[in-house]
Amino acid sequence: MEPRMNVAEAAPALYAAVRALDGAVMKSGLEKRLLHLVKLRASQINGCAYCIDMHVKESLADGIPAQHLHMLTAWRESPLYSARDRAALDWIESVTLIAQTGIPDSAYAAVTAEFSPEEIAKLTIAIGTINVWNRIAVSSRMLHPVDRPAAA
Repeated sequence: MEPRMNVAEAAPALYAAVRALDGAVMKSGLEKRLLHLVKLRASQINGCAYCIDMHVKESLADGIPAQHLHMLTAWRESPLYSARDRAALDWIESVTLIAQTGIPDSAYAAVTAEFSPEEIAKLTIAIGTINVWNRIAVSSRMLHPVDRPAAA
């Protein structure tokens, strides 16, 4: 696979605006662990290898247990996630797959049981932001680095 274009070079002002939005999300007051789950789960759904690679590495560096990352695609079947995590993960999936889900009332009921209206707004913007990044990376075919094993 070959990269198609460098979006940052082709539209620098808009790319900078997306970076600024991402920075605002990171400073929004949502817990860092939750933001890691948002970024990784949406990237998994969108098939964004570049973002999955980056967000796994960032999550591990911030102390998220590896098992929590490995089990994320099967979160419904895993006891690792709290009720708050589950509500957020359901919301992440519903918002990311909006054309398919229409964001069901059940997802909204679950998220309102665990999050304040302000937190839901921030969570929704965080989800939208990573979806923008995923679309930039996938459409331009950004390539993730390949970690080479040390020579024996």
